[in-house]
Amino acid sequence: MCLAVPGKIESIAGEDFGRMARVDFSGAKREISLAYVPEAEIGDYVLVHVGFAISKIDEAEAKQVFEYLVQMGEVEIAEEP
Repeated sequence: MCLAVPGKIESIAGEDFGRMARVDFSGAKREISLAYVPEAEIGDYVLVHVGFAISKIDEAEAKQVFEYLVQMGEVEIAEEP
């Protein structure tokens, strides 16, 4: 099964197909490629699969998908330090 995880873009660097974003996945932060979603901007929510944003989604959908993943045991919410 393939899994895409929602996250919020915090920052963007680079240009064109080299655009990279720092994305927050409910506390876990990772660098991902925006090559497939060139219209994505800071503050947008994206679905991420194997390090690539594959689509933009709205905040409500992102939260619902993340909650489903937590319920399925596929992801855990990062605890605050």
